[in-house]
Amino acid sequence: MKDIKAILAERSVGSAITAKGWARTKRSTKNATFVELYDGSCFSGLQCVFDSGAASPELEAALARVTTGAALAVSGVLVDSPAAGQPVELKASAVEVIGECPADSYPLQKKAHSLEFLREIAHLRPRTNTIGAAARMRDEMAYAVHTFFHDRGFRYVHTPLITASDCEGAGEMFQVTTLDLDAIAKRGEPVDYAKDFFGKKAFLSVSGQLNVETYAMALGKTYTFGPTFRAENSNTTRHLAEFWMIEPEFAFAELADDMELAEDFVKHLLGWALDRCGDDMAFFDKRVQPGLIEMLDGVRSKRFAHMTYTDAIAELERRKEPFEFKPYWGCDLQTEHERYLSETVVGGPVIVTDYPKELKAFYMRLNDDGKTVRAMDVLVPRIGEIIGGSEREYRYEVLVDNMRAKDLRPEDYWWYLDLRRFGSAPHAGFGLGFERLLRYVTGIENIRDVIPFPRAVKQADF
Repeated sequence: MKDIKAILAERSVGSAITAKGWARTKRSTKNATFVELYDGSCFSGLQCVFDSGAASPELEAALARVTTGAALAVSGVLVDSPAAGQPVELKASAVEVIGECPADSYPLQKKAHSLEFLREIAHLRPRTNTIGAAARMRDEMAYAVHTFFHDRGFRYVHTPLITASDCEGAGEMFQVTTLDLDAIAKRGEPVDYAKDFFGKKAFLSVSGQLNVETYAMALGKTYTFGPTFRAENSNTTRHLAEFWMIEPEFAFAELADDMELAEDFVKHLLGWALDRCGDDMAFFDKRVQPGLIEMLDGVRSKRFAHMTYTDAIAELERRKEPFEFKPYWGCDLQTEHERYLSETVVGGPVIVTDYPKELKAFYMRLNDDGKTVRAMDVLVPRIGEIIGGSEREYRYEVLVDNMRAKDLRPEDYWWYLDLRRFGSAPHAGFGLGFERLLRYVTGIENIRDVIPFPRAVKQADF
């Protein structure tokens, strides 16, 4: 049995087929009943036309049971469509209602539903146009990620989800334990993590970077792509407690190599969406974010500008814009600053480099000035930062000093430091939040609408 995407693409007029899917809409006129059938394989549905004059009592009874959301098998002959909007339609002669969908209790009807409402029924929201299109785009972007790195000789490494190391040094981590902490607290006893499952404190990983670095020092070019976790008490449209990260790491690379890879990666992903996902992108452009296609096409067609953090701050101060957060050297760039640099100062994508060392993680390579590190952020119109990365500090003593300056215990990272003791070499990498990418290519504002089942503060349903 062919899916609707194949049926619409092949246009085998005159062939007898049976199409299976769900009823998106049903409407009746004096002469015909029209059922739009969709199966999720593409944005478009297949229009099925039943001739009222030729309908048997059995067919009429079956059509009476067809409601929005019902699962159907529709048989008939494929014909050219006389109406605009679809090349072919199914001249239907039979319908089987595989699964009924009671109209009086089904929460999705033929009307606009807010994304806020749809989050309350996350198990049903993939059936809507917006979330269905976002799900297909998520699949396409995942495939595009693997294709990009595979074609460039990178090896996919599965990094652990449970760790005893804090990659960012932020401390916002979910603890993993088999101990009954409540019972221990009631007894007034100290917690002995030597009795825990791993014999020490363990957490859900905030990043796979440190682990994938070990494989970059053996395989040369590597990447990891998987779920990460942050116990950050942020209830915003941009934060999740569980999200996916893409993190390449490659040996014998410096900051310039990292920037080039990041630019190529962004352009590859945007090109994939624009060139291969036409119907879904047209929907996003029309119904979600007008002008989206033009904006994304502009980003993929331009050479990314380069600017140091120092120059960026000077530019922001010179413009004297009424920012909510006043820019100054040493401040962390806010989204409003990042968007202004990209949209107004540069008029396109820009890579900002050489940030103050206090703003960045311990593993970033210290510049000769002793004040800045070889970090880079890729900024794009509408969302600001889309990629963050750096050349890594591969000098043992400098890395140890960086750890201590960040109040980290070098002994906790003994295995990571071993990479600097045995065959150390320059290497670099970056991270791209997958859901942030999806927000960008779909135009959907809230990050909770581009992941199937969002996990956030006070939200772990479904």
